[in-house]
Amino acid sequence: MKRWWLMASLSLVGVVLLAGASVCLTSGCSTLGYYAQSVGGHLALVRAAKPVPEWLADEHTSAALKERLMLSQRIRDYAVSELKEPDNASYRRYADLQRSSAIWNVVAAPELSLRLQTWCFPVVGCVGYRGYYAEADAKAFAETLRAQGLEVSVYGVPAYSTLGKLPFEALADPLLNTFIGYDEGDLARLIFHELAHQIAYAKGDTVFNESFATTVERIGGERWLAQHASAQAREALARSDARRQDFRALTTRYRDALKALYESAAASDTEKRAGKSALMAQLRVDFETLKRERWGGFSGYDGWVARANNASFGVLAAYNELVPNFERLFEREGRDFDRFYAEVKRLAELPQAQRRAQLP
Repeated sequence: MKRWWLMASLSLVGVVLLAGASVCLTSGCSTLGYYAQSVGGHLALVRAAKPVPEWLADEHTSAALKERLMLSQRIRDYAVSELKEPDNASYRRYADLQRSSAIWNVVAAPELSLRLQTWCFPVVGCVGYRGYYAEADAKAFAETLRAQGLEVSVYGVPAYSTLGKLPFEALADPLLNTFIGYDEGDLARLIFHELAHQIAYAKGDTVFNESFATTVERIGGERWLAQHASAQAREALARSDARRQDFRALTTRYRDALKALYESAAASDTEKRAGKSALMAQLRVDFETLKRERWGGFSGYDGWVARANNASFGVLAAYNELVPNFERLFEREGRDFDRFYAEVKRLAELPQAQRRAQLP
C-alpha cells in the first residue's frame, strides 16, 4: 500500500529538525539526541544524492532506473511550467538509501480519544508526529509512549519536504529509491504534493497544509495524466484511486463512529471500551468484505487494518478534511494557479480561526 494520506508531508521533518537543532545547540535542550539524529539523518540522505544527469550518464545505472529518472524530470518540468510550482533544485538529484523508507513517523493518541499527541518545534509550530531516520529509534520512542498508556502507530514514510527553506542546492529534497518506482500517476502526485509545501505553509496547522498540498496533487495529477500519460497509466491510477476512495470511505465511517463514542457524555469509560472493541471488530469484518467484493482480494491495506488504533485513525483527517474547500477556492480564483497560490499564502498568514472562516 502506498500510504498516500500518510506521506511525509507528514513531511516537514527536515526543516523541523534542522531548525530545532540550532535552538537546542545554543540554549541547551533535553531532546538534543532527537535533533542530532535528525540533522545527521537528513545530511546523510542528501550526501547520498547525485544530480540526475550523473545517474543517466553512469553505465552502471540500470535501464529501468534511467527510464524512471527521465520520467521524474519530465514531471518536475511540468510542475514548473503548468502548475507554477517552484523552479529550484528539489527533485533534481537522486539517492538510493538502501532502505524502504526515508523516515519512520511515530504518532500517539489516548485510549479513548482520537486527539493526537503533539510536539512543538521552532519554525513549523506544533505537529502530531515525530520522525526518525532509523526504524529502531522510532520503535524505541514508541515504547516510551506506550508505557505512558498511549496507543501508538509507527509507519514508514517514502518522502518528506524541507519546505524549500534550506540553503544550498545540495541540501534540496532529492528523488529517492523509496518512491521512484511508483506508478506514473502516483509518482507525479507525490512530486506535485511535496513541492506544494514550498508554496505556502501555515505554522502549526497540519490539516490546512496537507489539504492544500493534496488539492494541488490531485489537480496536477489529473492534468498530467490527461495530457502526457499512457492509457495504461491512466487505468492503473483509476484502479488505485477507486481502492483508495473505498478505503477512505470505510475508515472515515469508523473514525466518525469512534469519535462520537469517545465524546459521548452518557457513556462510561467501561462502555466506551466495549463499544470501541465492537467497532474495531466490525471494521475488520467490513474490510474483508470490501476486499472480497470490490478489490479482488487486493491486500495492500491489510497491515494498516491489522494495526489500526486511535493513533492511526487520528492521522486520517489531515490529508483530506479541507480539500473540498481548497477545490472551491481554486475554482473561485478562475483555475489560475498564481491567483490560487497568492490567496492560500494570504490565508496561511492569518490566525487559524480566521483562516478557516475565510476558506470557501
